[in-house]
Amino acid sequence: MTFVWLNGQVCEAAQAHVSLADRGLTLGDGLFETIRVKNRDLLHFDLHMQRLRDGGALLALPVPSAEEVAQASKALLSATGLQNGSARLTVTRGTGPRGLAPPQNVQPTVFMTVAAGTARVASVSVMTSRLVRRDEQSPLSRIKSLNYLPNILARQEAVRAGYEDALLLNVQGRVAETTVSTVVVQEEERFITPSVAEGALPGIARSVLLRAGVMTEESVDLSRLQQAKALYLVNSLGVRVVSLLDGQWMEPCASGLRRLCTLLDVAQGGVAGARNGSVSSHGRT
Repeated sequence: MTFVWLNGQVCEAAQAHVSLADRGLTLGDGLFETIRVKNRDLLHFDLHMQRLRDGGALLALPVPSAEEVAQASKALLSATGLQNGSARLTVTRGTGPRGLAPPQNVQPTVFMTVAAGTARVASVSVMTSRLVRRDEQSPLSRIKSLNYLPNILARQEAVRAGYEDALLLNVQGRVAETTVSTVVVQEEERFITPSVAEGALPGIARSVLLRAGVMTEESVDLSRLQQAKALYLVNSLGVRVVSLLDGQWMEPCASGLRRLCTLLDVAQGGVAGARNGSVSSHGRT
């Protein structure tokens, strides 16, 4: 039996109901956070809640308090027995009349789901999207909204070409992020990442690394990626080592990976060398 938390109570997923007039469904009008669960604790909870509040302020969307979210997670984790995995919190503007204008009296829809799993390391092949650019001038680039169609389009493009993820450039042609991750570039023993001003989402793993003082923000172009000692994609749920970028093989760096995994509390396990990793054939030389 699967349980969810919806608008203040835990219920069976099969019995959960969201109106067909909910603006999150009809317009993508809402926010979400995917939070790692470890030993029934929500990791980096303060960072997730701050990003949620920032998004709510931008959209003029009421969001639940940290206390409400903590109580919801406690109830849902107790009902499901989940120890390790992830919790997804979704907040929509709720129902409203037809049209774009938000209702005057907003009654948000708030729900949480959980999934089992562990933070992990994996290798990944990446191509630069030719279809999608990240608009660094848009305020939406700074929030985790329900509008993910550009990311979906770029991921479909990558899969059709035989890759696993897509690198998104901004309007100026500089590196912003990938469809679901922050880009971390290793140059010798230092780490850099594109700034939020370049269109990068203020990711949680990104914030952890910046707070730790091991990573700095800089403008990054494609040539800099291609010359990097190693390239990583990080988010709340793990670390991926880029093994192939636009047809160019990239070698892993054991010491750099170990450092990131320690800071992000991710079990390293084993990542094969780029040419022997779990990368499918791409029809390229």
